[in-house]
Amino acid sequence: MTYRKARSPGRRILDRQGGSVTLQIVISGRGGQGAQLAGNLLAMAFFAEGREVQCFATYGGARRGTPVSSFIRVDDRPIRVRCDIEQADALLCFDASLLAGKFLASARPGALIVVNSSRPRGEFASELPGYRVLPVDGLAIAQRNGLGRIVNSALLGAFARALESPALDTLSRTIADAAPKSGQENSQACLEGYRAIGEQLQRAAA
Repeated sequence: MTYRKARSPGRRILDRQGGSVTLQIVISGRGGQGAQLAGNLLAMAFFAEGREVQCFATYGGARRGTPVSSFIRVDDRPIRVRCDIEQADALLCFDASLLAGKFLASARPGALIVVNSSRPRGEFASELPGYRVLPVDGLAIAQRNGLGRIVNSALLGAFARALESPALDTLSRTIADAAPKSGQENSQACLEGYRAIGEQLQRAAA
């Protein structure tokens, strides 16, 4: 699925030379965790900010517990490439047990990885030294906000903060519109995930 819209005057995705470059994202989880829904919501939020967006998924049979992935490309210009993403700039992982093999093989060296985990950042730094790993306890955030095991909103908020895009208000509004019956709970979970990563980044910079 490709979303197309006129360019936005907002923050551009830039490479080191100042030219537009495609941001490539992989979201991975297990069937029933909501990884594919998260991919759709993130794509919609980028589109709402005027970006060109391409979103597609692999289903793996879509059985509960089976690994599934969502793939997103974001740019300010039309996206013409149609191949799989093999060198992702950023990854969002719903299940830390997937941080191996095929999933990591889809990431470029030094890629950003936001993972749903209560483990400290230092453990991931030791285990995966070639990546920038930011853990967030999405389950705890979801449960605090009455969402049970539905971690989409918390993880998307965390991911947006790590990427510095899309804007929190855009993402929160997109999430709330998709789940009107629990919009407030999901928006708050998104905010908590966003703040959790913000606090990590502040500590790392201190």
